[in-house]
Amino acid sequence: MLRVVGYRGPDASGVMVDGPAALGHVRLSILDLAGGRQPMHSRDKTLWLTFNGEIFNYVELRETLQQKGHRFATRSDTEVIIHAYEEYGDACVDHFNGQWAFAIWDMRRRRLFVSRDRLGIRPLFYTTAGGKFLFASEVKSLLTDPDVPRRFDPIGLDQTFTLWSTVAPRTVFDGIAELPPGCNLALEDGKVRTWRYWDMNYEIDDSDRSVDDWAEELLDLLTDAARLRLRSDVPVGAYLSGGLDSTVNTALIQRTSDAPLRTFSITFDDAEFDESPYQRAAVDALGTEHQAIRCSTRDIGRVFPEVIWHSERPLLRTAPAPLYLLSELVHDSGYKVVLTGEGADEMLGGYDLFKEAKIRRFWAAQPESTFRWRLLEKLYPYMPKMQANSAAYQRAFFHIRPEDLDSPFFSHLPRWETTGRMKRLCSEAFESAVDGHDVLDDCRALLPGRFDRWRPFCQAQYLETVILLPGYLLASQGDRMAMAHSVEGRFPFLDHRVAELAGRVPPKLKMRGLTEKYLLKRACRDIVPEEVLNRTKQPYRAPDAKCFFDGEAAAPDYVDELLSPERLAREGLFRPEAVQRLVQKARSGKLIGASDNMALVGILSTQILAAKFLHDFPSVEETETQKVEILAPTVEMSSIGPAAGEVVGEI
Repeated sequence: MLRVVGYRGPDASGVMVDGPAALGHVRLSILDLAGGRQPMHSRDKTLWLTFNGEIFNYVELRETLQQKGHRFATRSDTEVIIHAYEEYGDACVDHFNGQWAFAIWDMRRRRLFVSRDRLGIRPLFYTTAGGKFLFASEVKSLLTDPDVPRRFDPIGLDQTFTLWSTVAPRTVFDGIAELPPGCNLALEDGKVRTWRYWDMNYEIDDSDRSVDDWAEELLDLLTDAARLRLRSDVPVGAYLSGGLDSTVNTALIQRTSDAPLRTFSITFDDAEFDESPYQRAAVDALGTEHQAIRCSTRDIGRVFPEVIWHSERPLLRTAPAPLYLLSELVHDSGYKVVLTGEGADEMLGGYDLFKEAKIRRFWAAQPESTFRWRLLEKLYPYMPKMQANSAAYQRAFFHIRPEDLDSPFFSHLPRWETTGRMKRLCSEAFESAVDGHDVLDDCRALLPGRFDRWRPFCQAQYLETVILLPGYLLASQGDRMAMAHSVEGRFPFLDHRVAELAGRVPPKLKMRGLTEKYLLKRACRDIVPEEVLNRTKQPYRAPDAKCFFDGEAAAPDYVDELLSPERLAREGLFRPEAVQRLVQKARSGKLIGASDNMALVGILSTQILAAKFLHDFPSVEETETQKVEILAPTVEMSSIGPAAGEVVGEI
């Protein structure tokens, strides 16, 4: 389990065994480099912890616990978790500001307590097999156990082929669950129980607070969030894309630190995706020491199989691949930690999807209008193909049906329907396996009872925050691509205090007219350059189909093999003849629109996933050998009591 994810912690590793329970850990040393080894135990050695992530307020929490009589042996945030658990029990998580997946084995109670951070920044998976309860930061650790089946869950694939993500706790692997964000798990007396300890809330503050008052509070919180996330015993860098969020993030770092700052970015050969002019403007204004990696379509095609190995899920876009290459640059530059602007769009209303929903509701009031729908043309100046499409196409894409207006998913229906078209290429066997399944029912199960009371804009925010943010952005573009090269990402905009403040902000301050993230722009107008503050939003994207089929250039070797009729028939998920027609369109450069591109990338990534995880999964002997330190408890086992079940886990 440890060896197969050694890249998550190349600096040290350890294992604790207590009769039927075993905890393992691979360490990326960032805080208390000498004293933070894991698994870590309490002073009396009856509590053992394995922990991935950071508790950013550990300094303040340590002082509070010392005042309550706790004595510390290290300077690490890891030890703070143990003492907080001793003091507060399961409610310790309410005191943490951070990003975490951790497990505590309580030897006296024979109880395992597992927790995942509020917004799902750090991953955590679990399963039961062969009489064992297994948990890990990545699915591949679970699959090293021969008792764990290696097969897909058709429902998980069905969700992904619509939503870009599964709906936690489901994954695309049969029998393997994901602990949802903001949830705890306990294993005691042979029973597993999960419960939610935190969730987003959108009870709007409609008081007469001024915009400047809101902006001041937001800037103060973001500044403190950045300050906490700079705590490290190793150098900290930042991603600087040239967009508002990463530029604000960089400016916040400079407000709280006098140390020189190294920033990193991606540039593209294709001008449609390249943001290098804005990156240069931000670097010149902020004075950072900057490095960029230039990414070609060939680069993306080359690394895409490794991207799937680390993401552990089908992808409908290639956007994670350049971030995989970027984290490699960060690692090769000697950095282990980067701060990024992820989360600003979800928290503060930045996505074009929110604008779409606003325009579509405006349009719906006069559906026969010949000009209201044309507001949609203003949304995508960075997508020339969208601008070139006919009026009939745009009307069809952004359609409004009367019943849609009453749907809790109104904001997302056009996107989900566009993505879901790839299921037309699925095989009869797949269609039979998911017959009667409704992805929207899975989404309804996520909605809290107060959802209907929230304003439409906030409903759209909630769907983005609980589905796409943890299931795609933080997984495939966050933790997995960074940790693939032993780099930790930190996200000031995902400080839970910022999220809770954003939940109270009136929607009119998040999006004023069609000006996205209005409050953030107001708050940060004096700390970011004007050309970045006022630029047209261009979301991070990367080339898709042309990375695998680009004119006369030969496709990467694996593409023809995995998309061959024989290989498609072997996996049984897609109709070979339908896929071949799509491939021919791609070869001839005739793919049109998002639907075809997502279908091609989705099918190819699923085929890669099947090859790597269902058929060619590496044996333990093939994985990189790493010396593991055995940290055996010294407590007499017979004095603890009988085992309640076997627990094996790695984080």
